[in-house]
Amino acid sequence: MANIKSAKKRVITNENRRVKHQAFKTSMRSAVKEFNKKADNKDLEGAKELFQLATKKVDKAADKKMIHKNAAARTKSDMQQRLNKLAQ
Repeated sequence: MANIKSAKKRVITNENRRVKHQAFKTSMRSAVKEFNKKADNKDLEGAKELFQLATKKVDKAADKKMIHKNAAARTKSDMQQRLNKLAQ
């Protein structure tokens, strides 16, 4: 355990940030899974709404460096392709 006051504060701050990031990543993954469920069920309108929500969460995670920008781009691309196939 840290002995210096600023180091103790840092441990607390890092733990709070870890918990917050973990919660956000979980909600992001859940949004993507919900979109995939709607796409599997051929629900175009529901999938469009969830696509916007999931894309927003993925972008936010990439901006905050919770996930790599290329991983975000790949996830969004996969979802867009599924949506386009569904729309045809």
